[in-house]
Amino acid sequence: MSTDLEGLFSAFNATIGRSAMADSEFGETFRQMMAALVRFDYVVVFAYRGKERPIDLYSTFDREEHVVFVTLYQAGPYLLDPFYHTARERRQGVLKMRELAPDRFFSSEYYRTYYVQTGLAEEIGFFVNVDDDVTIVLSLMRRETTGVFPPAEFATLKKVEPLVASMVRHYWSGLASRFDAQLVAGGKSRRKPGQHEPIPPADAVWRDLNLTSRETAIVELVLQGHSSESIGLKLNISTGTVKVHRRNVYRKLGISSQTQLLSLYLKNLA
Repeated sequence: MSTDLEGLFSAFNATIGRSAMADSEFGETFRQMMAALVRFDYVVVFAYRGKERPIDLYSTFDREEHVVFVTLYQAGPYLLDPFYHTARERRQGVLKMRELAPDRFFSSEYYRTYYVQTGLAEEIGFFVNVDDDVTIVLSLMRRETTGVFPPAEFATLKKVEPLVASMVRHYWSGLASRFDAQLVAGGKSRRKPGQHEPIPPADAVWRDLNLTSRETAIVELVLQGHSSESIGLKLNISTGTVKVHRRNVYRKLGISSQTQLLSLYLKNLA
């Protein structure tokens, strides 16, 4: 598509003289900027810090879509999302979901039971690291009926990334206090000097299920969509050893499928 200069200038004009903007205001400014450059169906912006529940900063979903893309996502599926894991790695830039997803992601139980509900053909994210270990991911999504982003549009997004990152760091800084408030609301708090780090709910699931650290690492990678071969490479063990551990985990948990594994995981996480 051709660049909508009028729309682009209008978006920039909204920031002139503004030292601060509300989430919705800056989110809408970002949406207008992107709409002047590329075609997309949805925008959603999440802030991530460690394994904590991501904060929804802005989205363009209607009420029903919001339930799938935000409410259900924040309830636990985010822990299996390639974007979440990329944010935890503190990677930056403009990245495609298909480039980040594990080798079996699109045949994983997570994809079949949750991600497929989104009806997306492609998702591209601007990954921006800000202060206090927070990473903000601004996602542009296209439905299956719209199709994937053409190479020329992806190239345009790569070019505009430095500007987007600078604006995000300016208008969405200081989010640590909001994560801290979220922990307090959930009956938790950040570790203080001399204290042990509180156990994240995602880790407590496996502890409560009596899995070893090796078994925990393997089932987490299984749920994320990694094949046994991929898990072996990541953990530096043989594919055969991975399969033995998987069989032991299934026997220990009294299950026989990845469907049951995901169901058990989400049930205990809740």
